[in-house]
Amino acid sequence: MRKRSMGLLILTLLVGISLMLSSCQDEADIVLASKPMTEQYIIAEMLIMLIEDRTDLTVDHRQGIGGGTANIHPGMVSGEIDMYPEYTGTGWMIVLKEDFIGDPDLLYQSVKAGYEETYDIAWLDLYGFNNTFGLAVPEALANELGLETYSDLLDHDQDLVFGSNSDFFGREDGYPGLQTTYGLDFGETLEFGDIGLKYLAIGNDEVDVINVFSTDGRLEEFNLVVLEDDLNFFPSYYATTLVRNEILETYPELEAVLNLLAGQISNEDMIRMNYLVEIEKADPKQVALDFLEAKGLI
Repeated sequence: MRKRSMGLLILTLLVGISLMLSSCQDEADIVLASKPMTEQYIIAEMLIMLIEDRTDLTVDHRQGIGGGTANIHPGMVSGEIDMYPEYTGTGWMIVLKEDFIGDPDLLYQSVKAGYEETYDIAWLDLYGFNNTFGLAVPEALANELGLETYSDLLDHDQDLVFGSNSDFFGREDGYPGLQTTYGLDFGETLEFGDIGLKYLAIGNDEVDVINVFSTDGRLEEFNLVVLEDDLNFFPSYYATTLVRNEILETYPELEAVLNLLAGQISNEDMIRMNYLVEIEKADPKQVALDFLEAKGLI
């Protein structure tokens, strides 16, 4: 019995060691995080596909981390997370806690330098799209009134109805700031407790102008046009991949692969992809693959 027990013990230990070795061998080379946002899921899938298609590296995707930047950034600093998609305005004002910079190029260069110096984290080349705050109008109304910029609204604002979620009216970086910067004074304003209700309202011609996120998939659903913020009132939130410099040094082939997305994704592209996932219920992986194939990147 003792021999049998000893044999079982040895067998158990061998199996345990084997599993431990297997686990180590299966450990991914790179840990990629994403925020709980549709476009982050799509972008993350693109990054994974590019890395695994063009290198021998493997990726562990920590999808949709609650709290977004607030929880992902500490993970980057500690080395638990190696890379994730981020936005210039978020990095500059939320992480570095610096004051507003209106010029998008200066903002990008400033946040890039700030992260290098403070966190040893690299900002790669920008994807191309800017997921910022914006004002949108129905395409038919834009064509009828010749609306392209916020300033164009000045000739018509008294005749238009502006709709927004309630908190936008009380924030200095919201409606009061727009009034100060552009001199806008809409003839009527409507408040909505739920963000989705303002889209329904503009779709039903109850309002003419609403505030939006500029890559929201519902912009395509309701055939809306995002006007140009010609005085740069809102911060810019251009997106790109953040990577710990230690990872780029360990895998020098990685930077060129990740930068294949540089300048490839327009606002219209991102709106379309968000629409497919959010409204048409497409799989983010398939949407990402279709986009990469259409661009000839995979």
